Amino acid sequence: MASVRIENLTKRFGKMEAVKDLTLDVQDGTIVSLLGPSGCGKTTTLRMIAGLEKPDEGRIWIGDKVVNELSPVDRDIAMVFQFYAIYPGMTVYDNLAFPLKQKNMSKDEIDDRVKKTSEMLRISHLLNNDAMGLTAGEKQRVALGRAYVRNAQLLLLDEPLTNLDARLRATMRVELKRIHKELGQTTIYVTHDQVEAMSMADKIGVMNQGILLQYDAPGQLYDHPNDLSVAGFIGSPTMNFLECERIEKGGKMLLQFERFALDVTDLRETLLAAGEKLVTGVRPHDVSVGPRGTKQGSQAEVYLVEPIGDQNIIDLKVGSQLVKAVVPRSVKVAEGAKIDMTFDLNRIHVFDKETEKAVV
Repeated sequence: MASVRIENLTKRFGKMEAVKDLTLDVQDGTIVSLLGPSGCGKTTTLRMIAGLEKPDEGRIWIGDKVVNELSPVDRDIAMVFQFYAIYPGMTVYDNLAFPLKQKNMSKDEIDDRVKKTSEMLRISHLLNNDAMGLTAGEKQRVALGRAYVRNAQLLLLDEPLTNLDARLRATMRVELKRIHKELGQTTIYVTHDQVEAMSMADKIGVMNQGILLQYDAPGQLYDHPNDLSVAGFIGSPTMNFLECERIEKGGKMLLQFERFALDVTDLRETLLAAGEKLVTGVRPHDVSVGPRGTKQGSQAEVYLVEPIGDQNIIDLKVGSQLVKAVVPRSVKVAEGAKIDMTFDLNRIHVFDKETEKAVV
C-alpha cells in the first residue's frame, strides 16, 4: 500500500479551470473521500491521480515516487468507475482472473487470489455463472473484485454505487467498509453523496468549482465547517442560514434577526473580529420547539410538518424566513399553530456574510 501526495494540482479545459491549485495528503491505509456537487472537479482529480488526465500544473506522488509522467499501467493502481464494466461472454471467474492473466501469473496463484477475493465479496457461489446474467448488485461486486484481486497499492473509486438502488447502496457501503478494514488498502473515493462519504471515509475533501474548501475528519466537517459552502453541503436536513447583524445594546452583544435577537455576549471578542453583517447557521437537530409562552426564543408559525419515520421535520415561518427543526415523532404540532422556537446556542455557527468564512 502507499500514501498519496497531491501538490498544487491544476487542470484546465480551455479557459475553464476544473481543478485549482489543489493540495492534499492521503495517509497509507486510509479511505479519503472527495465530496462535492457535479462539476466540482472531484472526478477530474481522480483521473489525474490515475494518469487518465495530465495536470497542467502540480505534482502527484504515490508512495515516494512522482508519477506525473508514468502511464496508468505503471502506477500500480486499480480503479472502479461509476459505470462498471463487465466483460461479456465470460464467467465471474474469468472476469476476476482477467487482470491476473494479463500479468502472466501462474494458474495456482490466479486460483488462490480469485478464491480469496470472491469469498471476501461473497460471490464465490457465482464463479461459474455468466457475469452478464447477474443482478446489478452482483455485477458491481464483480467489478470491485476485479480491482481488489490485483492487490494494487492504491484503489480509486469513482462513484461506484451511484447506479444501485438505495437499499443496495446501503448494503454496499457496509461491505466496502468491511473490506477496507480487512485489507487496509489506501483508497480514494469520489462521491456526491454525503452519507457515503461521512459513513465510510477517514477524511473528506469537500470541493466546489475546482477548489478544495476543507479537508477534515467527518465529525470535524459536521461540527466545525469553515465556510458557508461546507456548512450547507454537510448534514441532512441541510443547515438553516439566517442573515443577521451584530449589535451592542445594554452592555450585551446581540445577533439581531428580522423578528428576534440572540444574546451572544460570551462571543463578543470573537464577533468583533468579523463584519457587522453576518449569517447564523443552525442545524435542524439543534432547533427546539414548545408551546407558545413556555420558552425563551422567538414566536414562529408552523408552516409544514414532514413525517420521516421516528422523527418529524417541522418547517417554521419566522417573519419572511423558514427554519427547519427535527423533533421526535412524539412532538405533536399542527400546521398554522403559533409556537416558540429556540436555538442551542452552544451549537450555532456564525459566518461573515461578505467573506462567507466561519467566525464561530
